[in-house]
Amino acid sequence: MDDAVSLAGRVAIVTGAGNGLGRAEALALAAAGARLVLNDLADDDVQATAEQIVADGGQAIVYAADIGEWATGEQLVRAAVDAYGQLDILVNNAGVLRDRMIFTMSSSEWDLVLRVHLRGHFITTRFATAHWREQSKAAGGPVYARIVNTSSEAFLLGSPGQPNYAAAKAGIAALTVTTARSCARYGVTANAICPRARTAMTEDLMGPPPDAAVDPLDPRHVAPLVVYLASAAAAGINGEVFVVHGGVAAVMEPPSIRATFLAAENGSADGMWTLEAVRRALGPMSAAPPRPAGFACEDTLGLATDTIGFAAPERGAAG
Repeated sequence: MDDAVSLAGRVAIVTGAGNGLGRAEALALAAAGARLVLNDLADDDVQATAEQIVADGGQAIVYAADIGEWATGEQLVRAAVDAYGQLDILVNNAGVLRDRMIFTMSSSEWDLVLRVHLRGHFITTRFATAHWREQSKAAGGPVYARIVNTSSEAFLLGSPGQPNYAAAKAGIAALTVTTARSCARYGVTANAICPRARTAMTEDLMGPPPDAAVDPLDPRHVAPLVVYLASAAAAGINGEVFVVHGGVAAVMEPPSIRATFLAAENGSADGMWTLEAVRRALGPMSAAPPRPAGFACEDTLGLATDTIGFAAPERGAAG
């Protein structure tokens, strides 16, 4: 393996490593040479992942605990340092779904999804970055530190039946960018992926795999990007959000300004907003033909044509 993408000698934490994407990512990181600390709530599943890594000639230990607990993040970092003497990579993947329309969602369904996804990402990131900051100060310069977070296209599309999940994944994207900007001086890079894969969490949506030699939604197709982002070769990639599935990957542009309105150009005497000036400025938007909700990105749907048969949206169709 090319030294630039080899993870030999590196130590990685992977959350949600018992099944699906987390398991595939853990196996791929181990195959690239990383030593693993694996986390999940279900001890039997994550233990099976560790046993597979060891059977393949790698090293892995398990710390099974609730990722939403403050102590879990602290203990995962400690477990890596105690077992291997260092921590280099954090892959946040743990997640859960409680899909429901916004007008029928319970407070517990909202809280659980935000807790596991967004709070879980925050807790591990908090303790990992604190560790790397301390190491950087001791070393007098940047250290090797990689974070790969798991967001989702749900936040780009505004998935109607997933207000909790979409909100959590939007928060993870924001957390990723903030971490990248605030911790780069210590050597930390933080990037997010929006994967699409056939897992236990998505089986109701994705359905069974096709009768074909290659399942384009196999989680293993996502893992190589995660390994690359964790490698030395990706040192210059920081604060990015990727969409990845099958044989397709795309890097997202940051949100951009569609139009700018000035109060001074809409009847304001002093250049500041009045209700009448707002009406003049935004009136044309209100009078335009109906269109999908404005702050959403459907560009990624076209990437899935070969993966699960989505067609690219026709931009002019909705007015």
